[in-house]
Amino acid sequence: MPVSPPDTYRAAEASHRYVLDLVREADRERFLGALFAPEPQRSGLLTLLAFDHELARTRTVTREPMLARIRLEWWREAVGEASGVGKPRAQPIVDALCETTRRHRLTVESLVALIDAREEEIEGPLDVMRAGHALADLELAVLGVEDAASRQAAHAVGAAWLMGEGPERDQLVGDARALRRKIDPAALPILLPALALDRPMGPLRRPLAYWWAARRGRY
Repeated sequence: MPVSPPDTYRAAEASHRYVLDLVREADRERFLGALFAPEPQRSGLLTLLAFDHELARTRTVTREPMLARIRLEWWREAVGEASGVGKPRAQPIVDALCETTRRHRLTVESLVALIDAREEEIEGPLDVMRAGHALADLELAVLGVEDAASRQAAHAVGAAWLMGEGPERDQLVGDARALRRKIDPAALPILLPALALDRPMGPLRRPLAYWWAARRGRY
C-alpha cells in the first residue's frame, strides 16, 4: 500500500479541533500566545502544547511509577510513528503531532527529549530547565526561528513557566526581556506568556494585553 510523502500528511480536522479545545481549556496563557502565530505554525504550536500537557498529566493519571513509565513508553512509540512515513495510531494528539512533525521536520530525538525530561518527574522533582528548554526547542523549530538570542529568550521563558514565584523565576524573565531588541519577531508567540508571570490578569484584559504587547514587540 503506497504512503504519502512525509511532509504531505494531514491530520483529521477533528484532531485539530480536539487539540485546540484541550489547550484552550488547560493552558490558556500559552494558548493565547500561540494564536499570534500564522498558520500552519499556529496549529503546530497548539499540538506541541497538547503533547506537553499529556506528558505532564502522567504524574496525576497514576501514582504507580511502573505504570507511569509504561504510559511514557507509549508516547515514545507514538512519536516514532509520527516521525515515520506510515499512518500513526488513532489518537487525536498523535494524529496532529504526526502532521506537525512531518511538516516542520521535527526529529524523533527532539520529541523524545521532552518525554525524557518529564520522566524525571515520576519519582522526583521536575528539572524545569531541561523540560522548559526541550519544549522551547520544538516550538522554535515549528516557528522556523534559529538565532541564538531568540533561543536564549525562549529557553528562559520556557523554564520560568514551570517554576513557582520567586527570585529565580524573576531573573529568568528579566533575562528574556533583556533580549527584546535582538530576538526574531517570529518567536513572539512563545514569549508572550511571560506577561502572565508578572501579575494575574482577568479573562477580559488578558487578550488585549497580549495583542498590545505583540504589536509593540514586547513580552
